[in-house]
Amino acid sequence: MIRRIGRRSGSGPEQHVRILVFDYSGHPFQAQLARLLADRGHAVVHGHCAAYESGKGRLVASPGDPVRYTAVGEGHQINKYRFVHRFFQELRLGMELAALIGRERPNVILISNTPVPALLVAVAAIWALRTPWVLWHQDVNSAAVASLAAQHCTLFLRTAARLLESGERWCARRASRIVVVAEAFLAVHSNWGTRHKTTVIPNWAPLDEIVPRGRHNEWSHEHGLDEAVTLLYCGTLGMKHNPLLLVSLAARVRALGCPATLVVVNEGPAGAVLDAQARSQGIPLVLAPFQPYARLPDVLGSANVLVVLLEPDASEFSIPSKAHSYLCAGRPVLGLMPTSNAAAGLIARAGNLVLPPHEDSIAEAARWVVNVSADPERAQAIGHASRTLAESEFSAESIAARFEAVLLEAHVGLPVRFNVDANNARSVR
Repeated sequence: MIRRIGRRSGSGPEQHVRILVFDYSGHPFQAQLARLLADRGHAVVHGHCAAYESGKGRLVASPGDPVRYTAVGEGHQINKYRFVHRFFQELRLGMELAALIGRERPNVILISNTPVPALLVAVAAIWALRTPWVLWHQDVNSAAVASLAAQHCTLFLRTAARLLESGERWCARRASRIVVVAEAFLAVHSNWGTRHKTTVIPNWAPLDEIVPRGRHNEWSHEHGLDEAVTLLYCGTLGMKHNPLLLVSLAARVRALGCPATLVVVNEGPAGAVLDAQARSQGIPLVLAPFQPYARLPDVLGSANVLVVLLEPDASEFSIPSKAHSYLCAGRPVLGLMPTSNAAAGLIARAGNLVLPPHEDSIAEAARWVVNVSADPERAQAIGHASRTLAESEFSAESIAARFEAVLLEAHVGLPVRFNVDANNARSVR
């Protein structure tokens, strides 16, 4: 049942409901959204997958935090690169998510970043319970595998891509509403017959949690970076990235007479590849595991230049959320990524550099890094512009209102109307 209470100023509709926000990755801005929804009067549970290695957000309640946090997959670790084994792991995690939904019995569910096998199991349970739910479509998983299949031309990958697309489409058709993170995703939902219930809400990063820090801080001192010109990459390195571009960039910067150190904050097999390549070229490399979320501002602040990677084929189905965190950190950002990607536009608007992600771009990228690193006033101006842009784009109240509208539309089955300026979401009808 919906409990009706008096309307608070600017708070939107009067329905307060039980919401489960499940973000498989446990990223910072999804956790922030859970808190924003709770601040608007809803009873919110946030869930994530503890078995999935990634940069996690604040997933433990602090004093006065109205959100209850929980996890599936505790005590386990996803093996990302043993695909058959991973498939069965994800099915089991889907069963854990289905059990969580059965225990919590929310009025409405928001699901993001969940791999297709786990999502299929969870959606089957949601369907049986007749619970409305919203697919927060961060990545088109089947498109990623299809791209990999096109590169390697294996029957296994082609078959997997077709099966994943069928499963992903089946889930999308059973969602009450869909949120996508960029206009480019709309073509997929047109093909799937789900565009009529799809809303575009771009990603963001928590402004109050990722704040600018001095170049010399506790983290830079611990890792011997105070005197180095630091190129830093922080985040996952998977199928949609080419990590060797990082070593090529550092090598070219050093060839221009700038003593650069490459810093990569990541966990997974890419570390060994980077280490071998850096050793062969004599590039100073600092490899660090994913850091506690409270340390992220210092980690990002220690960089002279923050680097984003994204392969061309991934641009259609992925928006690198690290770009939003980088802007919040107020540091110069280099994007080696397709210029058509939505995040690339934000990076460039702040005066940063975006170039295509291939070796031909490295010479220009290196010159930009050297010039910015040698000119503290220019670096400060770019960093300030990046932070200012983030502050203008990542309005917490606007974001909360837009998601609240979508969730309540899913719950009541009808459009929810807000006062002017309270809801800027664009529904595609």
